[in-house]
Amino acid sequence: MAFSLSSCKAFTPTATTATIVSQFPENPRTLILEQCKTIRDTNQIHACAIKTGHILNPNFAEHLLESSSILIPGSMDYALSIFRGIDEPNTAAYNILIRGFTLKSCPENAILIFKQMLESSVDPDTYTFPCVLKACSKLKALKEGEQMHAQLFKFGFGSHEFVQNTLIHLYGNCGRVQVARRVFDGMLLKGIVTWNSMFAGYSKSGCWEEVVKLFHEMLQCDVAFDDVTMISVLTASGRLGDLKLGELINDSIEAKGLKGNLNLITSLVDMYAKCGRVDTARRLFDEMPQRDVVAWSAMISGYSQSNRCREALSLFHQMQKAKVDPNEITLVSVLSSCAVLGAFETGKWVHSFIKRKRLKLTVTLGTALMDFYAKCGSIDDSFEVFEKMPSKNVLSWTVLIQGLANNGQGRKALQFFSLMQKNNIEPNDVTFIGVLSACSHAGLVDEGRGFFVSMNRDFGIEPRIEHYGCMVDILGRAGLIEEAYQFIKNLPIEPNSVVWRTLLASCKVHKNVEIGEESLKQLAKLDPTHSGDYILLSNIYASVGWWEYALKVRSLMKEKGIKKTPGCSSIELDGVIHEFFAEDSSHPQSKEIYGAVEDIIKRIKSAGYVPNTAEARLDAEEDEKEASVSHHSEKLAIAFGLIKTSPGTTIRISKNLRVCTDCHTATKMISRVYNREIVVRDRNRFHHFKEGFCSCNDYW
Repeated sequence: MAFSLSSCKAFTPTATTATIVSQFPENPRTLILEQCKTIRDTNQIHACAIKTGHILNPNFAEHLLESSSILIPGSMDYALSIFRGIDEPNTAAYNILIRGFTLKSCPENAILIFKQMLESSVDPDTYTFPCVLKACSKLKALKEGEQMHAQLFKFGFGSHEFVQNTLIHLYGNCGRVQVARRVFDGMLLKGIVTWNSMFAGYSKSGCWEEVVKLFHEMLQCDVAFDDVTMISVLTASGRLGDLKLGELINDSIEAKGLKGNLNLITSLVDMYAKCGRVDTARRLFDEMPQRDVVAWSAMISGYSQSNRCREALSLFHQMQKAKVDPNEITLVSVLSSCAVLGAFETGKWVHSFIKRKRLKLTVTLGTALMDFYAKCGSIDDSFEVFEKMPSKNVLSWTVLIQGLANNGQGRKALQFFSLMQKNNIEPNDVTFIGVLSACSHAGLVDEGRGFFVSMNRDFGIEPRIEHYGCMVDILGRAGLIEEAYQFIKNLPIEPNSVVWRTLLASCKVHKNVEIGEESLKQLAKLDPTHSGDYILLSNIYASVGWWEYALKVRSLMKEKGIKKTPGCSSIELDGVIHEFFAEDSSHPQSKEIYGAVEDIIKRIKSAGYVPNTAEARLDAEEDEKEASVSHHSEKLAIAFGLIKTSPGTTIRISKNLRVCTDCHTATKMISRVYNREIVVRDRNRFHHFKEGFCSCNDYW
């Protein structure tokens, strides 16, 4: 019950203020701290104390100060007025005010009060420094924290365990884990709080290996660990993929009967998911009696990181039904899954949620949103997010550059690379992959050569195999097959399968049989079961009319038991992702879809389309070849999109393989005949089809 003047009458027979306060117990601490629930309650007691002179008692004033500064919400101004009314505040009064400001998220004021304390020649004690150090920690005020550290020794409190624990926390939170470790190592007595403070410092700085080492030291010292320790170690186990250590902690949780600790179980879910044991993580998740946003985020993140993106989005929809609002970690994982699947509608919902909840567009969240839009072919939306981000890092710029490159805006990508440098953002090795990709997709051979030289000469970045692969792609796409081949032969490092596969793909485009054969010869040594390599060579033979050789390659695949990766195209409608395979009739509406395909082919033939039967199945009979190419997966997906969306709606398709020449030509015609923009994301890049043209300028 809130204390008030009327309740004061309950313990006195008279109604006069003097009589009321005269009946205060000798130690009114319990009365003030337990009965005062609001500023009004404290104000009435304060008024009575002033009238009777009780306020002159330092203890009485300190109890009022403690009530207003620590216990009652929104009363720091009133606490300050009480403090200023004390003639000579002592150490205890200063400590209460410092603690109040620290707890009420006003750490700057806590530090200012401490400075005032020293200027007033009031000596701090062991209770003063932990609160001031916590204030410095909250502000990440390293300089002030170091000054406090010096003051500790001046006043003789440098060896107090509680103070040292707070010092470890301060340095750990400010990223100075080596200094924190020196404090830790210098302590004679280390309680569980000390160990946990050091674990927290390492975790904050992402020093996961140090967390594991420290835990083994802890075990050797025979120090009993608690749930806080286990959460730190489980987090480190997940980051390092150390399943053995994670399971050791799991055994300990079961042995100690801590299965009811939801924070621990959430950490277990996160650990198993990050160690690739996603199904084990899901079992633990499903067994949890309650799930907060952290638990949902851990499981969704686990699915996303294991490339089980459909399950990530399915679980996210369950989270929405459970009416649990996602946090930034959830949203980043969901956007990542949407980017992989091309789930444009779900990703757009996430963006609207961010706007609706007025969430801060942090670098991490903003970059994830940019990446989602770029990978769904909506580069204008990606750029808009980039423009609205209050701060951007090298990854943000890199995502924009790569997105522009993949969406057919290579020259614009290079403009932003130049702007990035003007903004004093140092490019990294990943940035240069984006820059070289831009040169490749835009056919900028000389520019690509220049950037390749510049990355090492001007930025000290040693080329990795990915950069060499980009150069092969730049040369190969431009038809400089012999130069690309010699470039590979002269590499200072061993070329991998991706480099040779890139050359082989260029040989297919430019019908270079000789180097195509050499490329497959090398690939057979490095990655002998990759079906796409054999298909590429078979297609090279077919493109020059060498049908017998093309069939021999297919026969060789059968002999080796190598199965062709089936082409798969997907489209998202109303939050559901529909998949299509070539000549597949498993979709519930396949009859309607195939009927739509026939109508599409008739209409685009009237507009001048001629089917390229060279892209048909090799085993198809002559009279079946045209039907074979008509039923490629992307054509089925486009037909479904035309049926299910209203006129003028952009159709977005994702394909797991490179789009074939016939589908590319057909889609250009469809975009003109049906007046639709069609965005196709294949394995290599985006194709924006509009009014009969493609953003790649037929250069892919």
